[in-house]
Amino acid sequence: MASMRDIKRRRESIQSTSQITKAMKLVSTVKLQHAKGRAEETKPYFDKMYETVSGMLSRSGNVDHPLLSEREKTGNKKKGVILISSNRGLAGGYNSNIVKLVTQGDFPVEDTIVFPVGRKGMESVQRLGYTCQGDYSEVMNNPLFGDAVSIGKTVVSALESGEIDEVYLAYTVFKNTVTHIPTLIKLLPFTQEDIQNMEEAAAKPEETDAGDGAKKAEALMNYEPEESETLGYIIPMYMNSLIFGALVEAVASENGARMQAMDSATSNAEEMIDKLGLLYNRARQSAITQELTEIVAGASAIE
Repeated sequence: MASMRDIKRRRESIQSTSQITKAMKLVSTVKLQHAKGRAEETKPYFDKMYETVSGMLSRSGNVDHPLLSEREKTGNKKKGVILISSNRGLAGGYNSNIVKLVTQGDFPVEDTIVFPVGRKGMESVQRLGYTCQGDYSEVMNNPLFGDAVSIGKTVVSALESGEIDEVYLAYTVFKNTVTHIPTLIKLLPFTQEDIQNMEEAAAKPEETDAGDGAKKAEALMNYEPEESETLGYIIPMYMNSLIFGALVEAVASENGARMQAMDSATSNAEEMIDKLGLLYNRARQSAITQELTEIVAGASAIE
């Protein structure tokens, strides 16, 4: 059995750690309330933008635009991944789960460029040999739409120059306080299969208000000015909107994950303190018993 001094030191150390984790939990709770409200406010716009662009493409027929058309290329395609993680740890499996989407997915090290948003994710993929372009770690402190525009411009520029052929977004969806879902979505380009699926979804018969099952006429999309000019403005806005929505949801998810992790750490620390208290009392009782035995034995020897 450990000595009373060792047990006391360990218990004091755990008590200090418990105070820290409790404080971090309170801070994360306050930050979560703000981030949660912001995520709930931006999510409708985030979803509507994707729905609008999908609807446009499904009614545009054969779209010929460099940002939307899949390139014919021999060999492996270069993939760009916008990886949104956090700048700090102590958030359970939050960062490791989002990194696994890349490292355990179809993203070969030699054919993937990572655009890291968050220091922890960047450090993890760099250790595995992935190429990182840029460092947007400061964005996670307080994401703004201008930050999403800056990231979007860099990625679109890389796509237009042929440095990458596909763009993916890896982030954590904030569902509620305790549920955060690591998600990987493809932003660009849309394959013919993607556009065909959109067309099929748009061509499905829709019931009228009277419920007679009549088909609703769907007209092809007309662009004014030219298609290329219009899409050249809309597609970057689509990307920027999705990136900003992902940033906001990632911040809420991070604080939710950290709050849960610190709550679990505090509970575990309290359990350990209780166990060490019992051990300390047993060691103390054993020491008292031994002293009494020695006193009695000494008294018996004198008699």
